[in-house]
Amino acid sequence: MIDLREYFYNKIKNEMDHWDMSDAYSITFFLYSNEAYTYKEYSNVCEFSISLNNETFFKSEYSGDDEGLYSEERWNYAYLEQDDKDMLDEKGMETLFAWYKQEGIENIGYEDPDCYDENCRYIGKGPVGYYELLEVISDVARRLIEEDYFLQRCGKRIPIIIQDLEFTWYVLEATKKVNIHDEAHDFFKALESGNM
Repeated sequence: MIDLREYFYNKIKNEMDHWDMSDAYSITFFLYSNEAYTYKEYSNVCEFSISLNNETFFKSEYSGDDEGLYSEERWNYAYLEQDDKDMLDEKGMETLFAWYKQEGIENIGYEDPDCYDENCRYIGKGPVGYYELLEVISDVARRLIEEDYFLQRCGKRIPIIIQDLEFTWYVLEATKKVNIHDEAHDFFKALESGNM
């Protein structure tokens, strides 16, 4: 039986154990799907990577209005260093798709075209397989926060920001759920102030 949470917990932790976090202000868990992403006969599958965001890079790239604590440049994935570590390499994809099969999740990548409300706002949860993976990685992220992984590694609590490219409601909800000590306060303040 595949324990996908344990698989990703170990894979993510093993990767982060090698990072210098002394200058970190956040960790990004980037989860995105796109019709161009394929695996075997499936399309619209997930991409999942993790990356470290540090003050040195931020200060070297941005200045003036861009460098504020609540600036888009500090929090929007498009502006970050994006030194991503792929968590869905070949073995990761094999494990994920075996887990989908184990859990009875079918039609991976299918997205219901009726997932919009009367104002044309997206109310779905992404293509089949996305939300299920989001729940798994959210649980992994929360476990790292609950165990005070970052506090032990670098002496401070830093947020895990789960991101896609659109700030979808379910990704924002997952980020709130994960950061149990309000670590993501500055990220959400930047969102609320309309900077992103």
